[in-house]
Amino acid sequence: MKKLIATLLLSMATCLCVAQNAKLPANVELKALDGSMVSSSTLQNGDKPFIISFWATWCHPCNRELNTIKDVYEEWQEETGVKVIAISIDDARSANRVKPHVDGHDWPYEVYIDENQAFKRAMNVINVPHTFIVNAQGEIVWQHTGYAPGDEEEVIEKVREIMGK
Repeated sequence: MKKLIATLLLSMATCLCVAQNAKLPANVELKALDGSMVSSSTLQNGDKPFIISFWATWCHPCNRELNTIKDVYEEWQEETGVKVIAISIDDARSANRVKPHVDGHDWPYEVYIDENQAFKRAMNVINVPHTFIVNAQGEIVWQHTGYAPGDEEEVIEKVREIMGK
């Protein structure tokens, strides 16, 4: 019975996710670390795919994932040109901790704060970490929730697939 309930919950959660090849939601406001506002429609990487990672300062798996990617990020960029855009879901009460947190980890990513969680809702993110790969056309082509050591290898393999490498 427990397995049946778990399976039903998992399939319901899967159904709530943004559909593969759906376009990235446009015109959702995000806050840059310098306090300026940017639109989600500006998230792009030229003619190359990019990774969006939803995370929070209090989320240990999120921090492990972003720290692990940091260790291989330069290699990923040299090989594929991919970039990581980290979207913090910290709300107004904890948003002031995001920049010191990012600086303390020395993350080389573009980082934005989704204080009102409008982008999180538009992307149907339920739990963090939640990672998306977006192609050059702005289509969501892959997504994954959670983090376990080694998941970053699956991410870069998907990027290579998209790029035909």
